[in-house]
Amino acid sequence: MTTEFVDYDALIPNNVGLADDAKLRRALEEWHPGYIDWWMSMGPDGFQMADVFLRTAISVEKDGWAKFDYVKMPDYRWGILLAPAVEGRTIPCGEHVGEPAWQQVPGEYRSMLRRLIVIQGDTEPASVEQQRYLGSVSPSLYDMRNLFQVNVEEGRHLWAMVYLLQKYFGRDGREEAHQLLQRQSGSDERPRMLGAFNEETPDWLSFFMFTYFTDRDGKMQLEALAQSGFDPLSRTTRFMLAEEAHHMFVGYTGVQRVVQRTCEAMNEARIEDPYETDAIRALGVIDLPTIQRKTNLHFSLTLDLFGSEESTNAANFFNAGIKGRYHEARLEDDHRILSDTYPVMKLVDGVLRPVEVPALNALNARLRDDFIGDCTGGVTRWNKVISGAGIEFEIRLPHVAFNRSIGEFSEIAVSPVGEVLAQDAWATQRDSWLPTPEDRSFIEGLMKPEFRRGHFAGWIAPPTRGIQNKPDDFLYVKLP
Repeated sequence: MTTEFVDYDALIPNNVGLADDAKLRRALEEWHPGYIDWWMSMGPDGFQMADVFLRTAISVEKDGWAKFDYVKMPDYRWGILLAPAVEGRTIPCGEHVGEPAWQQVPGEYRSMLRRLIVIQGDTEPASVEQQRYLGSVSPSLYDMRNLFQVNVEEGRHLWAMVYLLQKYFGRDGREEAHQLLQRQSGSDERPRMLGAFNEETPDWLSFFMFTYFTDRDGKMQLEALAQSGFDPLSRTTRFMLAEEAHHMFVGYTGVQRVVQRTCEAMNEARIEDPYETDAIRALGVIDLPTIQRKTNLHFSLTLDLFGSEESTNAANFFNAGIKGRYHEARLEDDHRILSDTYPVMKLVDGVLRPVEVPALNALNARLRDDFIGDCTGGVTRWNKVISGAGIEFEIRLPHVAFNRSIGEFSEIAVSPVGEVLAQDAWATQRDSWLPTPEDRSFIEGLMKPEFRRGHFAGWIAPPTRGIQNKPDDFLYVKLP
């Protein structure tokens, strides 16, 4: 049973009635020490005893759902929170469309649901592991706090998935919950399940790109899962989306502040040509072409997370009613799409062009297209900063087929503007499109900690306003 009341006094804050479910409560309490061990060994390195000004969810209401206060991260109140129930909710898509939403796992879809929950759950601790060393080179206490806020909320999202596994999938769910703490990002023996979550996050520009692009993939996946006919999954992901918005805000504003500082430095030095790389880097800022190459990399890595453009698994998830489309309720069709088509980009006679395919099989491509559309707003605002500084340069999202390892384009070489290339032509031009070892070395060289309150590293501009409108010199992190 779930309610809107949050039992905040329990070891595990929740609104799912753990006090009345002794078996589930014991299972989660037994999992809790392993989670804390994982957090201490794989969470933010070197800052576990710092007092951090963090947001903690205390309600599932739209207003006043969180409080802000100083807390040591191991003492953070990770909880299990489901969005309020929607009375009379029905399954929004697939062959069961219009039927009452399921409150228990339908036996015929048990395996599919468990797989979806495990994959989502695996991404949450993975990003914490990828980012664990960034605190020591934070460009400000404001940014350090934002990093740790993202980390603890990814930890809470892991708890959300573990609750579903423990509650609804018995012994199999308990084993899956255990395995979520055993895999590690980048491990040779037990890597995380999705490729992008095994990549390094070696610097803060990578972190900002990750939270802008890859966390936006998370948003799209959560929105699709929020359409699930399995109501506990829908309610869980709907509340996760409220927290996920901050992660994308960190990424969007982070990149914007890097761009802004670069433009300011160029104007101060009276450098008009954005390709005067050596002169710009000598100012201690990141040149715009390098920011473009980082955009190309992180955008293309994130596109691979959507999987193959045509997928029978995605069709089965939709047809079963356990995963919908982005904003399913807003779409004006029969929500079964058995006879509909959707345009998917393909290589035809050496040219990339859209080809109509059955819409059921193209759900991954459709969700990816929704993601691309969602990404454009922030990129447009980054470019407004550049044009406002009087600099002739535009950051652009690369073509959907650029630098792909999964799906329709994994075996071909394509330029950022969509030109199909021979492999030798790709190899010749690669370093102008993707970050080079020299780029990485330069950026990592800028990663010097700035822990003085109210101060910021020279390669990034201050934010336009503080968290909860705090003053510029607010002490976001009290270091031990």
